[in-house]
Amino acid sequence: MRSTGISLQGAIELIRPSVIEHLMRVVCLDLEGVLVPEIWINVARTTGIPDLNLTTRDIPDYHELMKTRLGILDRHGVTLPDITGVIASMEPLEGALTFLSTLRERTQVVILSDTFQEFAKPLMQRLKWPTLFCNSLSVDDAGRITGYQLRQEDGKREAVRALSTMNLTVYAAGDSWNDLTMIQEAHQGAFFQPPESIRREHPEVPVCMDYRELEEFLLT
Repeated sequence: MRSTGISLQGAIELIRPSVIEHLMRVVCLDLEGVLVPEIWINVARTTGIPDLNLTTRDIPDYHELMKTRLGILDRHGVTLPDITGVIASMEPLEGALTFLSTLRERTQVVILSDTFQEFAKPLMQRLKWPTLFCNSLSVDDAGRITGYQLRQEDGKREAVRALSTMNLTVYAAGDSWNDLTMIQEAHQGAFFQPPESIRREHPEVPVCMDYRELEEFLLT
């Protein structure tokens, strides 16, 4: 084998501490409201069922919100194919793909979402297949959604906590109540275009109102 003329010690010294620090960062992002529109709001608009406009901005308790949603779907006969048909027509928020691509060129990115894997595929394709941790649905043979399974209780916070144990510096951003514990658990966290109610109750959390601000926060 030809010698490169660089000793192992020399190779180690070539890796600057600032580079190591940057490589050890990971960014955790919410999906809906940060990169794509709210799925349930689009379903509400398409089906003409206004009660499906409810999100975690309206009902912070996720289990209560999902119980409400499943009851509405059952009463109106809305099935999984009906919902996935709506999702297939959705596009990322304006500027989201460029923003996400820039992040992925500079650091590692994980999407932490309360959505379901049965919903997510068309959206992940449009976002160029980022890593996604989410939940799953129970569906009967007629396509009726009968229940859901969380990947883990408070899964966003637990994911951030687990990544931190790997000696990673975790930055996080989301738009709503269900992102709060993830943001608080991260080394650095911010809200992205949150409702005024969250801003009032948690003035200690930084707020970014556009992708330029968010990119600067996550990469600085």
